[in-house]
This record gives sequence, C-alpha cells and structure tokens, in this order.
Amino acid sequence: MKLYLVPTPIGNLEDMTFRAINVLKEVDLVLAEDTRTSGKLMKHFEITTHMQSHHMHNEHKTVEQIVQKIKGGTKVALISDAGTPAISDPGFLLTRACIQNGIEVDCLPGATAFVPALVNSGLPNEKFVFEGFLPVKKGRQTRLQILAEEVRTIILYESPHKLVKTLTHLSEYLGADRQASVSRELTKMFEETQRGTLTELAQHYTNKPPKGEIVLVVAGK
Repeated sequence: MKLYLVPTPIGNLEDMTFRAINVLKEVDLVLAEDTRTSGKLMKHFEITTHMQSHHMHNEHKTVEQIVQKIKGGTKVALISDAGTPAISDPGFLLTRACIQNGIEVDCLPGATAFVPALVNSGLPNEKFVFEGFLPVKKGRQTRLQILAEEVRTIILYESPHKLVKTLTHLSEYLGADRQASVSRELTKMFEETQRGTLTELAQHYTNKPPKGEIVLVVAGK
C-alpha cells in the first residue's frame, strides 16, 4: 500500500523527471488538481493512466474513498497543476489520512517554485521561512506584524493582481527599505527576477503590471 506524491513542471516540461513519468505510467489512478491541465502533461509524455479530479473543493469528501481504494490494492499517484503537491496545493489531507491508516507515502523530488526563487534572490538562504499566500482579509494585519519581527528570509506566493498591494503592505510593516526580490514566470519563456527595496519593487510593478505566477522573497529583520 503506497501513495505517490509526484511533482510536475512549473512551466518548462523538460523539468519532468524520468522517475515521475514512470510512476505515473505504472500506477492505476492519477489524482489531478485539474484533469484538463494535467491532461496536456499526460498527453505530452504519452501517459494513458486514468485520472480523477482531486482539488481543494472536493478533497474533504474524497479522502476516505481514496484511502479505501489504496487499501484495496489500487496504486495511486497525486499531482497538482504545477510543482510539488501539498505545497500551497491539495495533498496534505490525503497524505495525513494515508499515514494515519498505515499507508506508506512516497514523495518524489522535483520541481517547486520557491527554491529557485530563493536562490535567485541573492538574499541569505541558510535560514528561511515559507509563508505561502498571506491571508487576504482576516488575519492579514496580524500576520504582517509577526513577519515584521522575522529574522529569517521570508518566502511568499502572490497573484499578479495583488502583488503591488502586498508589496505596499510589506513596506508599511517591515520598512520601505527592506530588500526583496520578485521572481515571475519561473522556467517559462518570459521568466524574470526583479530585485530592490519593497518600495522600489512596488513602484516598478505599478508602472509595469505583472503577469504570471509570482514568488516574493523578502529579507529578514
């Protein structure tokens, strides 16, 4: 009995590992965050394994059913739309349920967005804290107050239309001169990393609204 957590490329399909392809071909069922998105990946690598939808809106309802399938001998792999499952994506609930039921969990190494963004930033990376997405409303101010005292390098995910707002809030709580880095569209054709103070970055993206997936790295106190 085993659940495979399989990372998928965050942009460049060449980042798919041989092992990931083999696992997806060998299992009986692939749980995908969005079967349409993952369908393109599966087709590219000629993987014909049956897929089932498993996302944040249905995972609470389907976890027990999947656990029983694995117990019954079904070989299952979980993928997200991009990157490593359970990192700001579905996967944690199923992983926990499998462990509680004595099912082995095997997470393959592979693509994830925050590691290259952290290394690219040029900010200290021997100690860091991954925050994922900041709360949109409730708890946002409290979280920013806590981050203002954080001495480790801070990694955040953000959507393009909220980036300037987040940079502005961070500059208010952490200081306008705090150094930061914005990595956008990692591994894709228009990949870029902008570095500067929080204020400079907020001004840059006010003048040039960003597109694509974004990782924000901020220096600690």
